[in-house]
Amino acid sequence: MKDKLLNWLNTALVADFFLVLLSFFWLAIAVIGHTLHIPLGLDLWYKLWQPVFTPAIGILMAGSIVSGLISWIFKRLNSQQQ
Repeated sequence: MKDKLLNWLNTALVADFFLVLLSFFWLAIAVIGHTLHIPLGLDLWYKLWQPVFTPAIGILMAGSIVSGLISWIFKRLNSQQQ
């Protein structure tokens, strides 16, 4: 059960990481386009910042902490049982 939970959590964190990474690349490209006066979606990115990207970053940080804590707790419990 614990392995399945950790596996699911890590899979969700990897997907969330790629969402955050994609949003960063989109921002970088959109800013370059904005400086060159080429519309590459910077306004749309700004609209999606608060409802999509900010929670994705928060979930990534919290999930990483939770995943590390769960792994640490299970290692401590396994070492005490042996």
